[in-house]
Amino acid sequence: MKDTVFTPFHVELNAKMASFAGYNMPIEYTGINEEHLTVRQKAGIFDVSHMGEVWVKGTRALAFIQYITTNDASVLTAGKVQYSCFPNGQGGIVDDLLVYCIDAETYLLVINAANIQKDWEFMCRIAPRFGLTPGKELYNASDEICQLAVQGPMAMKIMQKICDRPIENMPYYTFQKLTIAGISDVIFATTGYTGAGGCEIYAANADGEKLWKAVCEAGAEFGLKPIGLGARDTLRLEMGFCLYGNDIDDSTSPIEAGLGWITKFNDAKGDFLDRARLWKQKNEGVTRNLVSFEMIDKGVPRHGYELTDASGVAVGVVTSGTMSPCLKTGIGMGYIKTEYAHPNNEIFVNIRNRQLKAKVVKPPFIK
Repeated sequence: MKDTVFTPFHVELNAKMASFAGYNMPIEYTGINEEHLTVRQKAGIFDVSHMGEVWVKGTRALAFIQYITTNDASVLTAGKVQYSCFPNGQGGIVDDLLVYCIDAETYLLVINAANIQKDWEFMCRIAPRFGLTPGKELYNASDEICQLAVQGPMAMKIMQKICDRPIENMPYYTFQKLTIAGISDVIFATTGYTGAGGCEIYAANADGEKLWKAVCEAGAEFGLKPIGLGARDTLRLEMGFCLYGNDIDDSTSPIEAGLGWITKFNDAKGDFLDRARLWKQKNEGVTRNLVSFEMIDKGVPRHGYELTDASGVAVGVVTSGTMSPCLKTGIGMGYIKTEYAHPNNEIFVNIRNRQLKAKVVKPPFIK
């Protein structure tokens, strides 16, 4: 099990630690609900150094990215970020990811921790077709980079105190290379997985300790607190954000998952892996859809619970579920037969052999 550069801080703070994607990660510090509300109301600092980072460089970098992802990366200019996914060639999803455009020949791909090796092998299989050599133009820097997320309505005010340039008015899904707390060449991005606003910060491992201490010191007056992966999950679920391994995986297509908005078929995009299959799904429709739902009866949906119609006939399955700390009601996501996937449609969740009523809603759960 790997530690991150921030692990000593988590241990010092008496965080509940557990193995996650092969890393020793903090699950919670003072309690998931309390940490969740801290992020919604003030700000929280997350260790997300378990995420993977892969550099793609060279004159054929864009062509490679266009082929292995579903979104149209040609619209990116320096300083822009894009959400996308890797199709697996069989209608499923290898992973979802962020694409950072450093310049026309340099891109950073940020991938999920549990999929680093799988994604790397996937990219290495295709890279030679575009003249990219693994270890050279395609480089896995995951073990060299630490990452912090500072999320919440106070996050940008906190970070402005230690950034060398203005950052508070940066547009969503953009980034700059900054000096933060005297640390140069830090990638500072207005991205995140909570829907609460804020940033994600990438630095060399050697600078991790200094970065953590500087952010915590700057955030003290704003009520900044460390947040574990437990609250990160409830925060993303309140926004209806997909979690790889739960809501999307190698057996789910981006069209089924409601990710048609990151699956482009325009001329600039051109050909890409699984284009024909996904185009057919887009035009002819699919038999199931990923939906968000809110409990009407009292109960908490959990991954794997059966979704049924009023007569008890199975029509789907829960992929993610929790008790919303903000709404104080059960919320979830799941795949369901297309005819049941309309907003406000009543469905039922089989919880301990009881059919509890819920309704399909349009995400996010909180506005």
